[in-house]
Amino acid sequence: MAQSVLGRLLKCPLNSAARPAYAHNLFGTQLQRRALSLGVVPAKPILVRNHAAPILACNRRNTTDAPKKPASPEILSKLFPQTAANVDEETEKERKRKEEEEAKENEKAFKRMKVGFAVFAGAGGALLVWSIYEFGKPEVDADGNVIEDEFIKLPAVEQYLKRMWKSMHYYQKMIQEPSREKLLPDPLKPPYIQPPYTLVLEMKDVLVHPDWTYQTGWRFKKRPGVDVFLQECAKHFEIVVFTAEQGMTVFPILDALDPNGYIMYRLVRDATHFIDGHHVKNLDNLNRDLRKVIVVDWDPNSTKMHPDNTFNIARWMGNDDDSQLFDLISFLKTIATTDVEDVRDVLHYYRQFDDPIMKFRENQQKLMEQMQERERMEQAKSKPIVKNWSRNFLGR
Repeated sequence: MAQSVLGRLLKCPLNSAARPAYAHNLFGTQLQRRALSLGVVPAKPILVRNHAAPILACNRRNTTDAPKKPASPEILSKLFPQTAANVDEETEKERKRKEEEEAKENEKAFKRMKVGFAVFAGAGGALLVWSIYEFGKPEVDADGNVIEDEFIKLPAVEQYLKRMWKSMHYYQKMIQEPSREKLLPDPLKPPYIQPPYTLVLEMKDVLVHPDWTYQTGWRFKKRPGVDVFLQECAKHFEIVVFTAEQGMTVFPILDALDPNGYIMYRLVRDATHFIDGHHVKNLDNLNRDLRKVIVVDWDPNSTKMHPDNTFNIARWMGNDDDSQLFDLISFLKTIATTDVEDVRDVLHYYRQFDDPIMKFRENQQKLMEQMQERERMEQAKSKPIVKNWSRNFLGR
């Protein structure tokens, strides 16, 4: 039994120095128990040695086989307090070095910013001085003589400042207001024929639509039916294109769109009012009777000064199945042929609908039905009574 116990315990790998002591302790304990069981007291007590040491040795050997991880400075400072001072000094030096680098970088950035502000202020001051001199100097004639104005008797600095302010106000007015008071010439006098109505058209997204592709770049697409529309409207209306686009864009497009000259006048951005960020078409400067003026546009902001003269249609986005211009021909021809005294009454009625073209179609359909019914009634009344009696009498 002792041998089996010893065999099990000796399975733990022990060093050579620990094995004899461990075996001696084990046999000594077993002999002492045997003697006590037989009633024999040993003459010399058997020393029991501490057998925990071999086990610790065994455990120590096992732990040394595991891979060692480098200890962090915090752990080293806890385990070895004598190294804590060195670690703190190195950390503090690293922190101070980073702070010094950041301070130097911030100082350089601040210097660059001051130089930039100085350059900007210098350029702004030079521009201001140049503006005062350029816009404030008095005008001269062809011979170089100074033209006297209302500021000529003021001190030199005040003269230049007031002339500059007047010039700035003039340029602001030129941007915000039309370039002339009368946008169109006076109506034609006999023997020339002046059309009774004036039709004002927006070019972009009413007659043409800007389109862009990788192959062609920017180009303007003609709306379906635009040729027929211009031809038919020119019979009853004075056609004017009034748009907020620049003239260098508008004139070449209209030259290609209207080779027959149905469009009598062309008005571009310099004829508009600039109000609240929108180029507004002021019909008061049109030099025409507003009772006979019809504006066709898709943007209510461009005609907000005269909404009762506007017939708003849907914006054309370039689709090929559009047919609004054909319906618009019928609407405008109806107004022209019925001699409407004030077109604003008709346009005010259609302005309350989201789709005035559709409402006009419905009204046209109702009118056709009424005319057909009236024609049937008139035909029934126009038949002679004698003819009807003779037919019934003869059985025919």
